[in-house]
Amino acid sequence: MRRTLSTLGVAGALLAAAVAVPTMAAADPSTGADRARGNDRPIVIGHRGASGYRPEHTLEAYRLAIRMGADYIEPDLVSTSDGVLVARHENEISGTTDVSTHPEFAARKTTKTIDGVAVTGWFTEDFTLAELKTLRAKERLPQVRVANTAFDGRFEVPTLQEVIDLARTEGRARGRTIGIYPETKHPTYFTSIGLPLEEPLLKVLRQNKLDHKNSPVFIQSFETANLRRLSRLTDVKLIQLLDATGRPYDFTVAGDTRSYQDLATALGLKWIAGYADGIGANKSLIVPRNAAGALLAPTNVVRDAHRDGLLVHSWTFRAENQFLPVDFRIGTDPNARGDITAEYELFLGLGLDGVFSDHPDTAVAARAGL
Repeated sequence: MRRTLSTLGVAGALLAAAVAVPTMAAADPSTGADRARGNDRPIVIGHRGASGYRPEHTLEAYRLAIRMGADYIEPDLVSTSDGVLVARHENEISGTTDVSTHPEFAARKTTKTIDGVAVTGWFTEDFTLAELKTLRAKERLPQVRVANTAFDGRFEVPTLQEVIDLARTEGRARGRTIGIYPETKHPTYFTSIGLPLEEPLLKVLRQNKLDHKNSPVFIQSFETANLRRLSRLTDVKLIQLLDATGRPYDFTVAGDTRSYQDLATALGLKWIAGYADGIGANKSLIVPRNAAGALLAPTNVVRDAHRDGLLVHSWTFRAENQFLPVDFRIGTDPNARGDITAEYELFLGLGLDGVFSDHPDTAVAARAGL
């Protein structure tokens, strides 16, 4: 049974959701992510782990997300020079590691063009895994999440295999299945430099017997060409990421003028349904905001996607005021917590099948209250 939104006021009006929620069955590893298809509760995805509490894409961030009740943990994947997939938000790592403090790597600072944009820094593809393991992670948003900086310098850059091992170990300890939700970052770029992400990802999944339709795995990408290719190579569930602006970089390369907003139309969603199992949509595609940051009326994206049999997961739910619509902010401090629960209630009331959250404990609590 899908959840439906009965009443929505905007721009300071009262928000109230009338929600019908089915009874939650006991966790069953054989069903895994199938519960996200609307027959059961929406899933909670630890966005880069519990990145609101620990430096993102570290084993400790993933471990904390699991302990907070996340169903899935999300590693963004990039490649080392020796072809090992590691978890970093970007292949440029000066903002998420202490690489700039390592004099032995000073000469590797360079400028590259990534998806048409000049980027200066240090890049994972210029390091072996052994070299990356000498670096330590740091908080990406130190001015926003000051408390997280206490953990700077303590954690390594994890491999995909280490993330899978953690999910299994923590899942066994808790008697439930923990899924993984990897994203291939800049797949066109990595293919262009001879380090494609797809084959190494599928190899790791096969080695871990996670390459089946019912495996607790989603593969996501902001590009379409690699997902369309993956749809012919694997039965693992695929999620097309949709931003609120811009277009997939593979469209730019191919001369396809469609934008992400075009893909979020009924026609675009029907096309996506030909190769993917769902969409990972920017929140603004589902409930837009005006120029002042206040909520507008919901779109038909969730309804249209569900009509084509697509799952709808949305990103990114963050508790700090600056990431919330004006309607849900508390006070004037942009880094203080706002009413994140109200935002979850709004979006879950529209029938989402899952949420990406930096603060997965808040998502789990909001889901429990429905």
